[in-house]
Amino acid sequence: MRRLGILAVGFILGGCATLPYTTPQATAELKNAKGEAVGMVAILEDEGGVRFFADAQGLPAGKHGIHIHAVGKCEPPEFTSAGGHFNPTGKKHGLYNPAGPHAGDLPNLDVAADGKGQVHYVLRGVTLGSGPTSLLGGDGTAVIIHANADDYSTDPTGNSGGRIACGVIRKAS
Repeated sequence: MRRLGILAVGFILGGCATLPYTTPQATAELKNAKGEAVGMVAILEDEGGVRFFADAQGLPAGKHGIHIHAVGKCEPPEFTSAGGHFNPTGKKHGLYNPAGPHAGDLPNLDVAADGKGQVHYVLRGVTLGSGPTSLLGGDGTAVIIHANADDYSTDPTGNSGGRIACGVIRKAS
């Protein structure tokens, strides 16, 4: 299995910490409802799955649901243009749901008192290639950060509240 190296790759995003990964195959710049940059997502696919690295700043402290949504649009202020959770296989919501999870379900983003947080997770059952499970196909996809924590079981959204940040997933250039 190919090992991921640790590279210090900085995104000059007003103080965002660096993300550990090799060169990403897809990225998303996270913005809040005011259009301010609040983080970066790097995504790459290898034999182990699709590796998701989110690095955020300037968010309210606490736990926040973070999901991949089915449409690659981020129209503020409510980001409803991103549609529902990415769920091409028709599962129920939640990492703890025995009939789930959605393909776009991720663990909560834990934001510290300084407004910074990170999520590193391996998604299985999605791809950056072609087909219905592609994060880059069809209408594209977006990463949404929600106002509240995801309870990991309530269908369809995990009771994670409103959408406070959004970023369209794009193939890296």
